[in-house]
Amino acid sequence: MKSRKERRRLSESPRDRSLRDAPYLTPFKVIASKLSPYWLFCIPLTAIIVLVWNTAAIAQDDVPPTTEEIQGILNSTWVLIAAILVIFMNAGFGMLETGFCRQKNAVNILSKNLIVFALATIAFWAIGFSLMFGNPDNAIFGGGGWFLSGDSAAYGLDPFPAGLPVSVFFLFQAAFAGTAATIVSGAVAERIKFVDFLIFSLLLVGISYAITGHWVWSANGWLFNLGGENGGFRDFAGSTVVHSVGGWAALMGAAFLGAREGKYRDGQINAIPGHNMSIATLGCLILWIGWFGFNPGSQLAADEAVPYIAVTTNLAAAAGGITATATSWLKDGKPDLSMIINGILAGLVAITAGCDGVSYWGAVIIGAIAGVIVVFSVYFFDSIRIDDPVGAVSVHLVNGIWGTLAVGLFNLETGLLYGKGFAQLGYQIAGILIIGGFTVVFSTVVWLALKTFMGMRVSPEEEIHGLDIAEHGMEAYNGFVTESDTFAGGTPISMSSSDIRTGSEI
Repeated sequence: MKSRKERRRLSESPRDRSLRDAPYLTPFKVIASKLSPYWLFCIPLTAIIVLVWNTAAIAQDDVPPTTEEIQGILNSTWVLIAAILVIFMNAGFGMLETGFCRQKNAVNILSKNLIVFALATIAFWAIGFSLMFGNPDNAIFGGGGWFLSGDSAAYGLDPFPAGLPVSVFFLFQAAFAGTAATIVSGAVAERIKFVDFLIFSLLLVGISYAITGHWVWSANGWLFNLGGENGGFRDFAGSTVVHSVGGWAALMGAAFLGAREGKYRDGQINAIPGHNMSIATLGCLILWIGWFGFNPGSQLAADEAVPYIAVTTNLAAAAGGITATATSWLKDGKPDLSMIINGILAGLVAITAGCDGVSYWGAVIIGAIAGVIVVFSVYFFDSIRIDDPVGAVSVHLVNGIWGTLAVGLFNLETGLLYGKGFAQLGYQIAGILIIGGFTVVFSTVVWLALKTFMGMRVSPEEEIHGLDIAEHGMEAYNGFVTESDTFAGGTPISMSSSDIRTGSEI
């Protein structure tokens, strides 16, 4: 029987054999036979090393980057990574909101959370970014450089490397704008028409959010400079600029929409639990991770402040989760998972305004208070018949306000509790009232216009059967048995205020 080597030799064509047996290959065959396979491997490796070495030597002839250029590259890279983390928070919002709502509305909720970032990106690119950062010398609103057509100076940025490239700065700010619109989605879930939500999101991001953001985050914004040389309203990463703005808009939307069918009847509050707490918990964890882009990224530079901000952010989130757990446990006799999630997110929202300027102890106290507040806030809004399926108003509006006030109390350089007087706290109160008032008026006008001319709410039949079929013609869990609706089928559950279980959050 012939060996494999012999069979391979016989199968070769005459041309292949002549090439293999060519005389000029004989020296190489002799050398190869004397060397081990390890030495043979070193031959191409040596060639690669020589090539790289030669390339490096040639590159030395170029002018090396300056320290400022290296720092500029690091700053841009870090802010880009932070922007990606914030964009990924959309997945967290989507999972969280879907889990806290009923399965018959899962497709609708996922669709809203996905498309809203696409809409926010285009609206912010076309109009919002210019209104927010364009014409930085104007204290009221920006302008010029529409469709991202301006240079660094048009948006109040220093030229690279001293400042960020316009493209990186825009992407980071667009991610924040999308977050403000996403907050609204949770409060109006399970009964709003898809098209109405899309129109409102476009107007909120393109106009309202951009104008109030200019007041605070533009170099010459009037709220930022409210106290002249003595300072003004401060919101480092957006407890008010992002979260309270989204929360005010969400509150007005929930109020004009009315409650879901079966939520409040005969003077009683009927629980409508979420269908999947597993993905709600996953959503919370995604948001927690994404917040390390939200807050530390707002430093807009890769420097020693970034890890400090990350630690204050994490401490507040942890403290909020612990106190919310304890509060709901003491209040209702059970540690409610929805409240644990709410507490973590409340702590994150509350620390967002002051994460750069508070101590570690201050961050823990701010988060701990937020965790207590959010539990009672959820029950308060239920008591006044504001149906917020995911607790968006309690987490983002209420704790956005608390976090903004906390700057005036706990900031190491300007806080009242550090003997710096009432000035900063006064600026914070003024900013909360002014931005809140503007957002409420704007949201009221838009929601009323939508309600009058388009009708904000789906029909009772569509709500009973679910928005997945009514609005999208598909189901998230095709083939699964749909849960009974409290209005369409089963007997409503009567609950006292101490027994309420709301699937809360965003």
